[in-house]
Amino acid sequence: MNERKALLILHGKQALNEAVRTAVEGKRAEGWDLAVRLTWEAGDARRLVGEALALGYRQVIAGGGDGTLRDIAEALANADVDASLVLLPLGTANDFARSAGVPLEPAKALALLEVPARAIDLGGVGEQMFLNMATGGFGSLVTANTSEDLKKLLGGAAYLFTGLSRFSELHAAYGELQGPDFHWKGDLLALGIGNGRQAGGGHPLCPEALVDDGLLDISILPAPQEMIGTLRELMTGGWGLDNLFIRARLPWVEIKVSEGLYLNLDGEPLLSDSLRFEVRPAALRVHLPEGSPLLSHRG
Repeated sequence: MNERKALLILHGKQALNEAVRTAVEGKRAEGWDLAVRLTWEAGDARRLVGEALALGYRQVIAGGGDGTLRDIAEALANADVDASLVLLPLGTANDFARSAGVPLEPAKALALLEVPARAIDLGGVGEQMFLNMATGGFGSLVTANTSEDLKKLLGGAAYLFTGLSRFSELHAAYGELQGPDFHWKGDLLALGIGNGRQAGGGHPLCPEALVDDGLLDISILPAPQEMIGTLRELMTGGWGLDNLFIRARLPWVEIKVSEGLYLNLDGEPLLSDSLRFEVRPAALRVHLPEGSPLLSHRG
């Protein structure tokens, strides 16, 4: 098998990205057999991963935003094949890649093909997996309602702009979380169940999360009535919320939510009022930078 062989699954919107094209040509000039396939509609990522593995590719590159990376990571983790993943972050937020220290420049990201892959955890809920984070609350509503045009115009700042413009909709929702030696219930404004550290365009909901510790990081922002005004002040001042969170690190957590709590999985909506999240230890091998902040043993 040719070890310098990889297949890039690229989000269709990035087909004309000249930086990606130049980076691919650069790897080919270095002797890599690097093929490219484009996604067009839902389900393409899983299908293309299957086709890549059937053709003998054992290094797959995920080119796109957090949702594309999640879809490809899930497909690889579900495949009964020893393959590894390289991240080519091309989205607006790129939350997982930024936390992991993956370069945002395509040529530098593709250079990670030369770095040994490390086994990392994934999060799971039902049959779905997630690379970065499950989130709930007002922040998830903001993420879901930030337009693509605004993302193109403002980048990651689009999420903050949308949040500030929707404060009239800010309200708490009731939730109950239970895990090993952990139980919390009450009104909350935000929730993060993290394999990675940040969500919503750079907000560190789970700032100490690691991807190889066999645990999920739980972060709850409770919502006593007087906190609404406090949140307004903190958000306009730069999201200095860290000391207000309740945090835990658990192998699994069950959550029951009331109507009005928005949940999503790396940006994809979750439609249920009762869910069990659990870690999937060492579920996937990923080429992360040496010294990545998300690794417990760096380099």
